[in-house]
Amino acid sequence: MKLKRQRRFHAEVQTASLNDIMFFLLLFFLIVSTLGSPNVIRLMLPKTSESTNEVSKQPITLSITEDKRFFIDRKQINFPDLENAVLEATSGMEEPTVVLRAAESLTIQDLVDVMAIGARLKVRMVLATDVK
Repeated sequence: MKLKRQRRFHAEVQTASLNDIMFFLLLFFLIVSTLGSPNVIRLMLPKTSESTNEVSKQPITLSITEDKRFFIDRKQINFPDLENAVLEATSGMEEPTVVLRAAESLTIQDLVDVMAIGARLKVRMVLATDVK
């Protein structure tokens, strides 16, 4: 007695989940590629034959002691005169930078007052810290 199969068996590959896998791989590589260099824009910069190192890149140091005495590069300044002293010290600099060295016992308001002076003068203020 010869038995016939009702259905023929066809080999097939299920590809329904392949779309999801490819989508997740695409997202993964897009996210990882932006983390490698998030703020870099590659540009061809112009070239020059001369060096323009006339502007000093030396930052100015502004120190504040525990008793709220202000020093610009070891020269004591009173707080009311601080804005004029910072303006005078940063005059002639292309990108003025002030390193703010404050005692850890000072309040946040003391730091904000000094940084507000820097914001008014458009001077970059960098807070110096120690490693624990």
